Amino acid sequence: MRGGGLWQLGQSIRRRLAQADKKAVARRYFASEADLRKTVLYDFHDSIMESTVNCRENGSLFDVSHMCGLSLKGKDCIPFLEKLVIADVTALAPGTGTLSVFTNEKGGAIDDSVITKVKDDHIYLVVNAGCRDKDLAHIEEHMKAFKAKGGDVLWHIHDERSLLALQGPLATPVLQHLTKEDLSKIYFSDFRIIDINSSSCFLTRTGYTGEDGFEISVPSEHAVDLAKAILEKSEGKVRLTGLGARDSLRLEAGLRLYGNDMEQHITPVEAGLTWAIGKRRRAEGGFLGAETILEQLEEGPKIRRIGFISAGPPARSHSEIQNDKGANIGEVTSGGFSPCLKKNIAMGYVKSGSHKAGTKVKIRVRGKAYDGVVTKMPFVPTKYYKPS
Repeated sequence: MRGGGLWQLGQSIRRRLAQADKKAVARRYFASEADLRKTVLYDFHDSIMESTVNCRENGSLFDVSHMCGLSLKGKDCIPFLEKLVIADVTALAPGTGTLSVFTNEKGGAIDDSVITKVKDDHIYLVVNAGCRDKDLAHIEEHMKAFKAKGGDVLWHIHDERSLLALQGPLATPVLQHLTKEDLSKIYFSDFRIIDINSSSCFLTRTGYTGEDGFEISVPSEHAVDLAKAILEKSEGKVRLTGLGARDSLRLEAGLRLYGNDMEQHITPVEAGLTWAIGKRRRAEGGFLGAETILEQLEEGPKIRRIGFISAGPPARSHSEIQNDKGANIGEVTSGGFSPCLKKNIAMGYVKSGSHKAGTKVKIRVRGKAYDGVVTKMPFVPTKYYKPS
C-alpha cells in the first residue's frame, strides 16, 4: 500500500538500520533483557500517554498517507455517489463536507468516509486504508453499471499525494504561518484548495482526535518539506505522533474505528450515525440497504452503540458486557486507558433498553467481572471550530 513522504522517510531509515552490522543484529537473540527493552529510535518517540496529552495541550502531526483519497468527477458524480452512501450530498454547499457511510444491500457499513463537495461536478473523499481494496472494487463495480446506462462520472485515485493530519490547539496558528489564506474563515468540515508552504494542497478542517485541526493532502514530493516546516513553526510544541496515540485520541472523542466499532453487519443507525442520514434520504431512500435502514429509523434498532467507564483492567475488543444480573447484553468493540481522564473507557454494542446513560453493567476481562457504567460520549469534550 502506498505511503507518503514521511512514510517514505521512515522506510529509508528502516532500510539503513537493516544494513547495519549483521553480526550485531544476529546477537539480538543473546542480548541481555536491558538491551532488548529499547530500539535504536527509542528516545525519538514519546509514549502514547505523553503524545495523547500533548495533542490536546499543544498539537500533533500525523502521517496518515496510508489513507486513500479519491475524486469523483462529471455532471452525474453526485447522483452516482448517492446510490452508495447515506449522505445528502446534493444539499452540501460547494467547499463543505460531511462524514458518511458506504452501505451494502443489507444496510451494513462497508466503510465510513469524509465526503466533500468541491463543486457540483467534483467530489473529494477519503476512505480507510484497511478498506481501500474493497472500497475501490465496490465503487468501480457500481460505476461501470452506472456509466453503462449513460451516467457521466469518472474517478481519480490520488496516489500521487500524501496526507498529513495536524491536530490540536496550535494547529491553526502554526499553519497560518505557512499560508496566505485566512484560516479563521474556514470552519469544521470546510474544504479549500490553497497554497501551503508554496505547494497546492487540499485542506479540510477535520480530523480524528476531537480537537480542532486539519487534514492536508499534499503532493508527495513536498510532504517532507511541509512536515518539517510545521514542526519548525511550532518551536517543538507540535510533535510527530504515532497511530497508538491517534487511537487513544479517537476513543476519548467517542469516534468509531472501522473494523472494530463498525463492520459490514452493523448499520449506521445501530452505530449511532442516524444524524448522518440526510432528511431527503430518509424520505426518498435510493441508497443500498435503504429498506433496512429506514425500517430501523421507524422502529428503532435492536442493538445500540454505547460508551462506558469501567473499573479493573481496561476492557478490550470482544470483552463481554453483562447486566447487573450477570446476563450477556453485548460486547466491547474498543477500549483502553484514557491518558487524559486517567480512567478506563470503552465503547461497544448492547441490546436496546440497556443503552441509557447511568445504566450499571459488568465487563468481563480475563474471566473476571468488573463494574462499569454506561456513559455519554464523547468522553473528552470535542473542540471543533464552528461558527459562533
